[in-house]
Amino acid sequence: MLVREVVETERRARPRRVWRGRLAVAVAVLFAAGTAVRLGGLETGAFLVPLVSFTPCFALAALLMLGVAALARSRAAIAIMLAVCACLAWCVLPRALGGGDASAGGRPLRVLTANLNGGRGDASVIVGLARRLNVDVLSIQELTYSAEDRLAAAGLGTLLPYHVGKAGFRGPEGSGVYSRYPMTERTGLFQPVGHHMPVVEVALPGGSAVEVVVVHPVAPVPSTVPEWEAGVASLPPAPTSGAPRILAGDFNATLDHAVFRRLLDTGYTDAAASTGQGLTPTWPHGRSLPPLVAIDHVLTDGRGSAVGVRVLDVPGSDHRALFADLRVKG
Repeated sequence: MLVREVVETERRARPRRVWRGRLAVAVAVLFAAGTAVRLGGLETGAFLVPLVSFTPCFALAALLMLGVAALARSRAAIAIMLAVCACLAWCVLPRALGGGDASAGGRPLRVLTANLNGGRGDASVIVGLARRLNVDVLSIQELTYSAEDRLAAAGLGTLLPYHVGKAGFRGPEGSGVYSRYPMTERTGLFQPVGHHMPVVEVALPGGSAVEVVVVHPVAPVPSTVPEWEAGVASLPPAPTSGAPRILAGDFNATLDHAVFRRLLDTGYTDAAASTGQGLTPTWPHGRSLPPLVAIDHVLTDGRGSAVGVRVLDVPGSDHRALFADLRVKG
């Protein structure tokens, strides 16, 4: 009787195990498809482009799914998820490990970039950060006339007396750059697609000028994905001669977007990723959700490197500010 009951229990449990195994394989295949999109740079459209931003979160979910596959005892699901986790680790881990040269030589240049959220970011906090971090160049996005006045009232002109840019009455269009050192505006470097993106040459002491580009393409919302991609693709490639170039701002793109990776492949290095801070999110800030993605960046060409990066809160803004302590050669 006991043997019969054991056999009957096993007979009833077998379909459940088969069902669990098949479900685990199906979910593992979905993870594999998502990983293929990231690896192949296949994101297109209003759904996949924003979704790829969350690749680090997807990698964590893949680890959990690997555990589920192990509990389901599905060899096929385990094999698929092991491959998925290995591929995602290859994509994500380098930006947490860094690899830059902390002792890099060159002239120091301390850069702070901040998106003011349509001018709503706290001007006194921005000026306080510029003072405390001894900032040389400040890249501002979503600069409005009222925010410009509040920055001046908070004393930014005393710290960074040189200014180039164009403010807006409201919204995201305005941008500007403030500098400790004399600078001149450049035109004709590239044709911006998106918001105002000024280009300046900053006359650093002890050497030639450094070129700074304030970056702010449109966000990839459903109606603007093609314009967003064109905006990132229009950014100037890294030069190998002339003034060293720095791109700083709200790229509305992460290290997982193919169009952004193609920009890096021209010779740029992401300051946060090179110092092990590439997984520190900068958006959204000040909402019900915590910051989830890193879309604010400072890029250097091959003659620049970062020795330190910090991500800092700015009340009133939906972005966190990004500070990069750079060394520039040439």
